[in-house]
Amino acid sequence: MSALVELQGFTLERGGQCILRDISLAIAPGEKLALVGPSGAGKSSLLGEIHRRLGEAAALCPQQLGLVDALSVYHNIYMAQLQRRNSLLNLWNLFFPLAGPLREVEELSQPLGLAALLRRPVAGLSGGERQRVALARACYAQRETFLGDEPVSSLDPEQGGELLDRVNAAHRTAVVALHNPALALAHFDRVIGLRGGELAFDRPAASLTAAQLADFYRGGSGWQA
Repeated sequence: MSALVELQGFTLERGGQCILRDISLAIAPGEKLALVGPSGAGKSSLLGEIHRRLGEAAALCPQQLGLVDALSVYHNIYMAQLQRRNSLLNLWNLFFPLAGPLREVEELSQPLGLAALLRRPVAGLSGGERQRVALARACYAQRETFLGDEPVSSLDPEQGGELLDRVNAAHRTAVVALHNPALALAHFDRVIGLRGGELAFDRPAASLTAAQLADFYRGGSGWQA
């Protein structure tokens, strides 16, 4: 099976600074992959490059969320399918939500705990609620591949784990940057560790332990065992 994305010795520089250095990896269709590493390790930059290569074949849930505060939860989620309908319908939907999309968004929002918030402006939501809206928007795009940059960082681990399971079930392939090693081990098949813009390890999740990942975050080498 050919790779969905493949990088060979990829290096990324910005403003004279090396962000990613000599990254080689391949992601096959169907993989559930977690990117881990301390802040500044290059996770977001690597995820951005993967998104650039996949284009519209992937749905992105960015760390900055990219929500429109003045619009409702429903309209923020609906934005994921703007390009599928003509401008007149999109304008009409802004004032009079279309029955079909509204029903779809309601069904998607129910398990995410957003159904009662659909008509509320995003500006009034908590950090966790906003994060769930961005997650719902990415899922509503209905792409085969999901790319998430810390998509559950504002949620408690139990709720975050449940949502990651829903994301994995709804997408053939998922690549998610995480700060929580336990979530990476429990919900993904493969874990890639980044440190200082370099690939530190690329291993099946089953071959790693929580203690090894904790040591990796501390800057140790016990994770190599």
